[in-house]
Amino acid sequence: MMREEIVFGPIHSRRLGASLGINLLPTKGKLCNFDCIYCECGFNKDGIADKRLPSSAEVKDALEAKLSDCSSKGIRIDSITFSGDGEPTLNPDFPKIIDDTLALRARFYPQAKISVLSNATRAGVEEVFKALCKVDNPIMKLDAPTARLAALINQPQGRYDVAEVVSNLKKFKGNFVLQTMFLRGNGFDSASPEVLGPWIDIVRDLRPREIMAYTLDREAPMKGLEKFTVEEMGALLKPLSDEGFTIQIRG
Repeated sequence: MMREEIVFGPIHSRRLGASLGINLLPTKGKLCNFDCIYCECGFNKDGIADKRLPSSAEVKDALEAKLSDCSSKGIRIDSITFSGDGEPTLNPDFPKIIDDTLALRARFYPQAKISVLSNATRAGVEEVFKALCKVDNPIMKLDAPTARLAALINQPQGRYDVAEVVSNLKKFKGNFVLQTMFLRGNGFDSASPEVLGPWIDIVRDLRPREIMAYTLDREAPMKGLEKFTVEEMGALLKPLSDEGFTIQIRG
């Protein structure tokens, strides 16, 4: 599902409620440093027609117009969510856009949360990290505990070091949401001992304020993937829930 607009929705999100989306990436293509086998936007090769990124001014104008319209119509917005067609922190104006969004949120929807869905690959960039720390919900993805396993599910485009990502996530001091996809396919199984055990160890090390565990909800670009049930995910995550971790499971 490609987003043809900079600002879209609000749509109902399984995780965030009434979510107004912001796409900081090409509106006619996809731009990401991952190529996840489950991405609802398709594989990267399917979105090469458009490489243009919106500027901070364009995002600000589009968001201001949308928030003003929604506010005048009494439309509910629970979250202003940076997602879109790829990795939002790849936009070089990301820090400025976050500051503009904070100001517009205060003006139109002070009760709404600001959320960023990210693969955490750029959390080591100082200005990106500082911007992520300003939002209510920095939602950082970690699907696999090693680079070899990440290659099966996320297919990083370039260097990807799980230890480095974990080190950068530690800088949040637990004030972030860890998001993990549970699926089977392409030689990857979230429930296998080589995936689940080391992933749980990483979670214990990072101690995020919340874990978002979810599974396939829409058609994936890779065929033959299997989703998990809520009950299966609950059983797999029981050691963490027993230890007091806050876990949100979405089937």
